[in-house]
Amino acid sequence: MRSSTFAAFGMLLAGALLSPAQYARPKLANGVTIEQKLNKPVPLDLVFHDEAGQNVPLWKYFRDKPVVISLVYFNCPSLCPMSLHETVTSLHRVALVPGKDYNVVVVSFDPKDTPHDAQLTKTKYKAQFGARPGYDEGFHFLTGDQQNIARLADAVGFRYRWDDGTKQFVHAGGIMVATPDGKLSRYFYGIDYAPSDLRMALVDASQHKIGSPVDYVLLFCFHYDAAQGKYTLAIVNLLKAAGIATLLGLVILIYFLMRDDKNKKSRAAAWKEAHHVG
Repeated sequence: MRSSTFAAFGMLLAGALLSPAQYARPKLANGVTIEQKLNKPVPLDLVFHDEAGQNVPLWKYFRDKPVVISLVYFNCPSLCPMSLHETVTSLHRVALVPGKDYNVVVVSFDPKDTPHDAQLTKTKYKAQFGARPGYDEGFHFLTGDQQNIARLADAVGFRYRWDDGTKQFVHAGGIMVATPDGKLSRYFYGIDYAPSDLRMALVDASQHKIGSPVDYVLLFCFHYDAAQGKYTLAIVNLLKAAGIATLLGLVILIYFLMRDDKNKKSRAAAWKEAHHVG
């Protein structure tokens, strides 16, 4: 009963982050939020433990590819499993390969979580990713001490706290996308991450090192709405494209009209010459 109640609260909190004017913020959520820090650096010198218990610096997962960052805790009974499920299943539907085109770094903000907990969580969500390649190489579940956790959470704007009444962490749902050099590029709120938005965010964050020409056209037609944490139709860009297309069409039309007129004059001159007219 307590878990289901807390899950409902987590979904309410996620909704409140998106539309604060529509929802009364519960007192339990005071100080709990995800503050966007776009273009701010992730501290890549932080050291965590991977699923095997080995010390790993964050920079290991960056360098040459964008990174999806998820802050959860592995023994969470409600919001974290929903966020992880959505992250894994949405990325499963993205035609990019984890470990090759991007990395996913899931960091527990509970210092009591262990590498064994991380390994169990990774194994659990592997089944949800399905038979597609790249999960083992591209998904990384990390644990660490309070100092490193606090520095990372502060750097990405993830505000959470422990609640003695429920014996659980109070936190919001969301993920971030960072560039290969560790700059925060995109935020997605709640527990609903559209695969198309995730793909565009990864292509954008990669500085066009991954993706296809179609992706670049889509990035031109859509822009990232930081308030909603989603990509929305970029009317201005579409109008620019329509204007350019109209101008190009007029230039082509004028060219063909001038060429047709020139051809008519040439044929008329040839006819007159042939018939000794004029």
